[in-house]
Amino acid sequence: MNLDFSIILPILIAFGISVVLSPIVIPFLKKLKFGQFVRDDGPETHLKKSGTPTMGGLIILLSLVITSLFYMKDYPDILPVLFVTLGFGLIGFLDDYIKVVMKRSLGLRAWQKMLGQFVVTAVFAYYIEKYTEINNEIIIPFVGKTVVLDKWVYIVLLFFVVLGTVNGANFTDGLDGLASSVTALIATFFTVVAIGTGSGLAPISCAAMGSLLGFLVYNVYPARVFMGDTGSLALGGFVASIAYMLKMPLFILIVAFIYFIEVLSVIIQVVSFKLTGKRVFKMAPIHHHFELSGWPETKVVSIFAIVTAVLCVVGLLAV
Repeated sequence: MNLDFSIILPILIAFGISVVLSPIVIPFLKKLKFGQFVRDDGPETHLKKSGTPTMGGLIILLSLVITSLFYMKDYPDILPVLFVTLGFGLIGFLDDYIKVVMKRSLGLRAWQKMLGQFVVTAVFAYYIEKYTEINNEIIIPFVGKTVVLDKWVYIVLLFFVVLGTVNGANFTDGLDGLASSVTALIATFFTVVAIGTGSGLAPISCAAMGSLLGFLVYNVYPARVFMGDTGSLALGGFVASIAYMLKMPLFILIVAFIYFIEVLSVIIQVVSFKLTGKRVFKMAPIHHHFELSGWPETKVVSIFAIVTAVLCVVGLLAV
């Protein structure tokens, strides 16, 4: 198969599935009253979003899975990435279901969510150690060298990076089109790397791009559907797992810097308030701070996407 066509095809398949599924799934979610719950302590402008269908991450997951199945036989390295993406997506789905259907605003209890995330990460770590030739290697950005870590240092770092990335993606999903546009750019970065290294991961990264671009058609402001935790946790799992399969976990700090700053802003806000009684930001995660500073929602999303695009270029220079 022509290389250019083999790259474009999974993008087109996933995009087509996502675009076709959305007008079918969105009314279905509305009918089931799977509407977004908007917290009273959030920005007042978000109250109008209440009732907008959520759990739209199902559209992303279905598009990604269906497309990946076409390539699974010839590209077996897709399997662990797909597992982690689906595993975290399932945790997110349960969380959304409890919030929306069972009307328990906090969803899964913290220990339940963390246990599920630890199990998925542990299975991924076991797979990497037993069934891949990664050999605890990671690429150092800008240096152009690969270092081999001690096994347990590597595993501890894996847990830290995967869980941090997943929750970073979750915090980023707070504005129309924010998480989907940022992650689509990150998926583009990993697609370029996967193609350049001939790693065999390009089909799933291309599928992620296509799924997100199709979803964005309905997720840009004003959003007709939200991805919910079903989508955001799955996307974090995708980014973390493909980075590890490419030996590039440290590159997440560069290309997914928005994830990192979103998590960091929450940590800073909580620690500052507990220690001093004062808040550093008007609201956390940080995208809400910019909103309350007078930035329109669309401007925040655009700036964050531009920053991610620039950092993806930096990431390519750092390979």
